[in-house]
Amino acid sequence: MQRWGEEADLRKLGIIGGTGWASTALYYDQINRGVAARLGGLHSAPLAIESLDFAPVAAMQRAGDWDGVAEVTIRAARRLRDAGCAALLMASNTMHKVAPAVFEVVDLPLIDISEAAARQLVAEYRSRIALLGTRFTMTEPFAREAYERQGLTLQPLSDEWQGEVDRIIYEELAAGRVVRESHRKLRTLITELGKQKVQAVVLGCTELVLAVDVRANVVPVYDTTAIHARAAVEWIVGGEVMAERRAA
Repeated sequence: MQRWGEEADLRKLGIIGGTGWASTALYYDQINRGVAARLGGLHSAPLAIESLDFAPVAAMQRAGDWDGVAEVTIRAARRLRDAGCAALLMASNTMHKVAPAVFEVVDLPLIDISEAAARQLVAEYRSRIALLGTRFTMTEPFAREAYERQGLTLQPLSDEWQGEVDRIIYEELAAGRVVRESHRKLRTLITELGKQKVQAVVLGCTELVLAVDVRANVVPVYDTTAIHARAAVEWIVGGEVMAERRAA
């Protein structure tokens, strides 16, 4: 722990957030608390945040205009690079879909959310998991492949459950609204997954933790927001980050 008033050699992290804003607020809180816990005193994290207007980004996602999403994200990443950030963090699982496009023009390492979560699951001897998130995250390789590379088996969800989880995220949680009935539905889903012999449920959307109590379920629940924030703290204080993705 640092002595009171002692200067720390911290690395500046750029966060692309606002997708949605509620989980970005969790990142800011958890990263700063993590740095303070590691260093003590009045230390906090050197951060720059590009908080996007999520409405047009979400509309592009829904329309399949990922080139448009990438363009918005690249502009944000460039501003963070120009602000002196030495690495990037996307405060969203779904936005990692455009990470390769960002790398083509902004050569900064990315603290990858799926890689961080997958490594923790393996370290804790989980092998069969369920991934909850937007429909893109639950079904497309950009999110699933990090878990599969670690040898994890992903339990499929029915189309009905995929649609309901996706709806809860976009219509409620991304706007910062937590609806009691949706909380109940997610708890029912996790209970059903436990009956299917799933060893862990991964909240593969940074907003889902707003509606799921990670401590009160029949199977272990992994919050990717908290895992990602811890990886960010490790990088900021100069530690090795095994979840770091770099351009090829």
